[in-house]
Amino acid sequence: MQNWIHAYSLINLRFLLMGLGVTVYISVISVVLSFIFGSILGIIRYSKIKYVSAIFGFVIDLIRNLPLLLIIFFTYFGLPNFGFKPETIPAAIMAMTIFESSMIAEIVRSGLNAVDIGQMEGARSVGMTFLQALWHIILPQAYKKMIPAIISQFVSLIKDTSLATIIVVPELMQHAQVIYGQNANYILPMFAALAVLYFIVCFSLSVLGNHIDKRMA
Repeated sequence: MQNWIHAYSLINLRFLLMGLGVTVYISVISVVLSFIFGSILGIIRYSKIKYVSAIFGFVIDLIRNLPLLLIIFFTYFGLPNFGFKPETIPAAIMAMTIFESSMIAEIVRSGLNAVDIGQMEGARSVGMTFLQALWHIILPQAYKKMIPAIISQFVSLIKDTSLATIIVVPELMQHAQVIYGQNANYILPMFAALAVLYFIVCFSLSVLGNHIDKRMA
């Protein structure tokens, strides 16, 4: 019990919260960017543009079937060979965005395909262009169907930020490792703290997603 009390000292808790702040920072930026790029990629695949959609589809499937850890390694250790050396946090954001964009792209494509084709045909028949019909008619309906899957993917992204500790990003997991690296007796208390903090963040996002889903139903 004494070890648990010492492990949760004010200094250690403040250090953990600093790591949580970095985790949330990486997650928010990655979520926003991956939603934007993922939506664009999903729309391109849905549009079935000759050759372009097939090429993008191949790249998306390739990225989706690679481990996120490998993408993080390539972003941080591989890109310097091409003349670009990102810092740890930008490298983590870049890797997360690339990986999650491919996941969101597939969700968006599936959501668009789930909308009855008659909706597009009806919009085109009244004089709308493809993009107008997509923006005003198809996307609003598709995103309503996609909300649970997208929120679930974003929750996974938040948990996946822990992989960034491999390139020494000062996020929550890495800060916990620093603390129990000083005293092995702090391992269990730190794991318990990690579980609570990740649960709070992920559960809050899930609740928000359910609230949005009900409001838009």
